[in-house]
Amino acid sequence: MARRCFDPGQGLFQHRRLAWQRRHAKSKTSYVLTSEETMSRSIARLTGMSLAAATAVVSLNAHAKVSAEEAAKLGSELTPLGAEQAGNSAGTIPAWDGGYHNPDWPEGKRFENPWPDDKPKFEITKSNMSQYAANLSEGQKAILEKYDTYKIPVYETRRSAANPQYIYDATKENATRAELTNDGETLVNAAIGAPFPIPKSGKEIIWNHRTRYRGPSLVRYNVQAAVQTSGAFSLFKLKEDVRFNYTEKGMTPDGLNNVLLYFLQSIEEPPRQAGQILLVHETADQVKEPRRAWLYNPGQRRLRRAPNVAYDNPGTGSDGLRTNDQLDTFNGATDRYTWKLVGKKEMYIPYNAYELHSDDNEYDDIIKPGHIDQDLTRYELHRVWVVDATVKDGTSHIYDRRTFYVDEDTWQIALVDIYDKRGQLWRVQEAHAMNFYRYPATAQIAGTVYDLLANRYLVQEMNNEEDEHIAEDFDEGYFAPGNVKKLARK
Repeated sequence: MARRCFDPGQGLFQHRRLAWQRRHAKSKTSYVLTSEETMSRSIARLTGMSLAAATAVVSLNAHAKVSAEEAAKLGSELTPLGAEQAGNSAGTIPAWDGGYHNPDWPEGKRFENPWPDDKPKFEITKSNMSQYAANLSEGQKAILEKYDTYKIPVYETRRSAANPQYIYDATKENATRAELTNDGETLVNAAIGAPFPIPKSGKEIIWNHRTRYRGPSLVRYNVQAAVQTSGAFSLFKLKEDVRFNYTEKGMTPDGLNNVLLYFLQSIEEPPRQAGQILLVHETADQVKEPRRAWLYNPGQRRLRRAPNVAYDNPGTGSDGLRTNDQLDTFNGATDRYTWKLVGKKEMYIPYNAYELHSDDNEYDDIIKPGHIDQDLTRYELHRVWVVDATVKDGTSHIYDRRTFYVDEDTWQIALVDIYDKRGQLWRVQEAHAMNFYRYPATAQIAGTVYDLLANRYLVQEMNNEEDEHIAEDFDEGYFAPGNVKKLARK
């Protein structure tokens, strides 16, 4: 596809701004523009713009909070997280009625389908997909076209999404105070709730996904398989400990200490790689401080910094079928892409994936040649935000363009269409998610990445034959690099 022309009012501004910020990152003075005037003068000098034009460029790169009048819509016209509360005019999407919450569900018990009697209303297949094309992504159409065995079973839409009240309260506070600076790489004045429940830009929507409530800090098993064309696969088993720092109850913007979450991942299988540990401190301001990552190698018995755990470097155990920034559909810095908010549309997306999560299913039941067993999946019609991301000039990524479809009720990215440098559709990513209604919080329980060119796919985040996710009250010290060495010796 055609690349965008270099605009000295944007590209040079971004390059100079990032360089200037990194030089001043260790300074005690704030570089999040107290400096709007200083940066405007610098841009004017560097580009030959008038001071007024340079000031306009600066303001375009700061994403503003909304007014109190707009924020008042939250909890009335809009849900507390910013979705449209009303259903659609056709009656195929119902109004949001608070979602589903069952606080009495026992900790550690496998989450079960609250609607066990639901049956598919219809199935979308290669032969009938033209009837539903307006509500499908290009990636979904490509998979349907490629595999005669692939289908999309469509169920009644149940807007099950819910969060605790303290998440809603914080979201309303964030709406009138949260901002993005440093060309959208720095989130300021936000904590706990969605920072931008009434988004005005693509980056704001991606930040909502990155900071969404996924439940309390937890221990989970993440089993993944890179599946060959024949359907053959080997399992890769990961144990992951996570502290969601941003959404901790009582958190404040200052209390974050620039960390959104802490993540400790240990390989349990295959045996030849068992004992390897990855530690990540996901920084909120990746201009000020890039993601902190360390790898422990049991053979060397050493913990080393791992700056390559980011962007398009291959993800752990993925056999090259996903990049690091594809875990959780998207994570990490957004600075290699230009993000465009396309709009909102109704689409058939994976939802309420309780059957796929059931421990009645073994991994052999789920993993099939070409794709997972679609009889175990559930799709529903929901409104999604559409965000298009295109690689910036002067940066690089193996994915030249990605189109994200983000569920309005949860801020969970549900689908991604992924294009290569020739503009050809390359990979398709799906997030099969469900409401962990004890807490309540929505999170992925199986993610797929289909490689249309290699005729292979990756399925990850399964735990059907493992223990259910459990809440764990980790303190920050658990994720200190020194503690990794202690854990490795156990």
